[in-house]
Amino acid sequence: MTVETTVEPILATPATPPLLEVRNMKVHFPFRRGGLFTGETGFVRAVDGVSFSLREGETLGLVGESGCGKSTTAKAILNLTPPTEGAVYINGRRVDGLTGAAMRPYRRDVQMIFQDPFASLNPRMTVGSIIGEPIKIYNLARGVDRKLEVMRLMELVGLNPRYINRYPHEFSGGQRQRIGIARALAVRPRLILCDEPVSALDVSIQAQVVNLLMDLQQKLGLSYLFIAHDLSVVRHISTRVGVMYLGRIVEMAPAEALYESPQHPYTQALLSAIPVPDPALERTRQRVVLQGEVPSPDKEYPGCPFADRCPIVDEVICRSQPPKLEGGAHKAACFKVDASSL
Repeated sequence: MTVETTVEPILATPATPPLLEVRNMKVHFPFRRGGLFTGETGFVRAVDGVSFSLREGETLGLVGESGCGKSTTAKAILNLTPPTEGAVYINGRRVDGLTGAAMRPYRRDVQMIFQDPFASLNPRMTVGSIIGEPIKIYNLARGVDRKLEVMRLMELVGLNPRYINRYPHEFSGGQRQRIGIARALAVRPRLILCDEPVSALDVSIQAQVVNLLMDLQQKLGLSYLFIAHDLSVVRHISTRVGVMYLGRIVEMAPAEALYESPQHPYTQALLSAIPVPDPALERTRQRVVLQGEVPSPDKEYPGCPFADRCPIVDEVICRSQPPKLEGGAHKAACFKVDASSL
């Protein structure tokens, strides 16, 4: 028989131990400069010292420009891309560095929804096989019971169970992403890493998928690490928001606090770029325009990595040492921000 997975949602409170904890995680990719035999080895610092925690029932949003390390952070948590340094804890147990069978129990607790709903689905497998494969791997149901569980999952994400024998190319983009969500739910995880799950979808479909994720969170007691570059979507779904720049978190705060009172100049620039539907208000807003390009991640910066583009840079302190992410519930990595007031 199938097992009902609906549970009461667990609210994130200070007394609840973190479901996920990331400590000073770094992911560096080596490459060779110059010739094959005469060049020197360098490193692309995709993730360069990220720390955060996520509690039961919480949604942590990660935002930032393309290439800032958001997706690499998610893959490193799952050990799809092994961290170079640092530690990852799931349910209080360290999981970075685990391989094969040792990682298998934790893969049930943490699943991933990928950005491209078509590339992440096997075109030669039916929907029933795609959703049923993790059930088979973890031996959660067999035979008729497995088929009934697949149909239940399809209904749960808004798909008609009659389509169980269809292939991915027979579905729209939004429907394919629902298949990916159903596959992630198949092993009854506690945490789902959402890697830009709506960026490839039409705007109207984005809202449907985001609302579906929020409904599932309430029904199943799920926690999300939600990665996106659309700040409006992140505000709608997130409990807390972390802003990444060049592989580091530069600001972390409860969602409303960050959107209403951003402290880091990079966050202020990002939020100032969001269009406002009121034309009168839009004309009075002050835009923060950043100069230059994002620095290269293959270089090690002695000071703040945002110094070259920062409109309030201090040429002495900002270029001599990296700022720490400091503060209370609202943290910012900036020398110009008074951490004691946050």
